[in-house]
Amino acid sequence: MGPDHLHYSQAFKLAREIAKLLDCTSWSGAGPGLMDAATKGALEAGKPVGGFKIGKEASEWTTSNYHPYLPSESYLTCRFFSTRKHGSVDAAVRKSNSDRAAVVALPGGIGTLDEIFEIMALIQLERVGYELPVPFLLNYDSFYSKLLDFLDDCKSWGTVSEGEVGSVWKVCDNNSEALEYLSEF
Repeated sequence: MGPDHLHYSQAFKLAREIAKLLDCTSWSGAGPGLMDAATKGALEAGKPVGGFKIGKEASEWTTSNYHPYLPSESYLTCRFFSTRKHGSVDAAVRKSNSDRAAVVALPGGIGTLDEIFEIMALIQLERVGYELPVPFLLNYDSFYSKLLDFLDDCKSWGTVSEGEVGSVWKVCDNNSEALEYLSEF
């Protein structure tokens, strides 16, 4: 989803507003698409950004180990997705009440789904957000509605307990809803 896609401009604006609201470093996959929108939004807010880039990600500038506009000290180039997930999880862990953190899942592909399920499992297993909760948001225009339907089916199969999935995240369909939830959180 490039700059001409509606979700790109939404992600840019959301990242800018979250960076202002939380006044913290914004982390992303430092890749193209909505990751790029999130990085640029946080930069426009004047807040620090960091990233965990995959060195051989498909598309434009991502086939190199270098990011086109982030200083090299602000991101790591990872060979494996597991490394990126570890870094993202570490960035989301709150160590004190004054720490501000949130996880936002924007529309994405297989890698995004991998990250979503990793965060879900860590919240469910009380490894992230147990003592100091971290809001986890799914966002945009019912993009994940079929995933949510699948997880509802898992309840009927008995592989997911009632209330188990809904307790780990907040589904927001637009930026206003996400920002309002984060403000109250």
